[in-house]
Amino acid sequence: MTARAAGVAEVHVVLPGDIDDPAAPSGGNHYDRRICRGLADAGWRVHEHAVPGGWPAPAPAERADLAARLAALPDRAVVLLDGLVASVAPEALEPQARRLRLVVLVHLPRGDSTEARALAAATAVVATSGWTRRRLRERYGLPADRVHVATPGVDPAPPVPGSPAGNRLLCVAAVAPHKGHDVLLAALAAVADLPWRCRCVGALTRDPAYVDRLRRQAAGSGLAGRVELVGPRTGVDLAAAYAAADLLVLASRGETYGMVVTEALARGTPVLATDAGGLPDALGRAPGGERPGLLVPPDDPAALAGALRAWLGDPGLRERLRRAARARRDNLADWAATAATLAAVLRGVTA
Repeated sequence: MTARAAGVAEVHVVLPGDIDDPAAPSGGNHYDRRICRGLADAGWRVHEHAVPGGWPAPAPAERADLAARLAALPDRAVVLLDGLVASVAPEALEPQARRLRLVVLVHLPRGDSTEARALAAATAVVATSGWTRRRLRERYGLPADRVHVATPGVDPAPPVPGSPAGNRLLCVAAVAPHKGHDVLLAALAAVADLPWRCRCVGALTRDPAYVDRLRRQAAGSGLAGRVELVGPRTGVDLAAAYAAADLLVLASRGETYGMVVTEALARGTPVLATDAGGLPDALGRAPGGERPGLLVPPDDPAALAGALRAWLGDPGLRERLRRAARARRDNLADWAATAATLAAVLRGVTA
């Protein structure tokens, strides 16, 4: 008997094997974990399938393992697949497209023909931002009614008043080229005459050569004692990093949403970010229309430095952005809302 016939809300969730690896935290893994928990809290029977492998570049045996796992699922089962896995393995999805209800959750679009095949095999696609949905539809010509949006939620957090000088800067991002740490260091070097310290929280293992270049860049700019690359933080340690910050700074070259933005806003902390991808949507606006932070073009150290100088040098600006961030804090959606949106998509594919 299938889950649908039995009247049970049931879903099989296919996840990357490193979903709970504390040494490699990511927004995608955090989203997946919170969704599994949220669906279970809402009464769904959630079956997790963490597939081992070097996703998104799996070995042939790892691809075969994914195909075998899907083939073993019961007819008409609802299957939610993380895009990190699904988007590179259409050959595992295509034979099951008529038998299973495949839903692909896309955190970061790849923009290639392999992903196009995978999404074509899906009954529905879920994007984590409106920007990502638009990009998927434009790139692959997907029908509007097959592509949905379930934006990340955020946990309530105590508000942070911020220091008078506003000079405690925080960057939360895996240290990799697309996150723009090199742009951030160049901007910080341009405001080295001002008092500030910057703490960079994020995995240091994604691109060790890039990390080495950043350390040399910091030393060459005289910033070695003022910029810290502290590695990944989770749980209470990550919460403490947010609580100690005056301004979140994110110099990403591309971002589908930017969960760290709403994490900062949940504490009433303003954000300085690039206007890349879904970051403007994540930053949003306070109910009165004010932005709770500043946006600059990506790959523009001078613009980022100008915004930093404005923040550090203008107490009035700091107070206006803090008021807007506190107001924005009050209209952030929680993870239960994200799970409810996704549950509605999953129920829809059984019809």
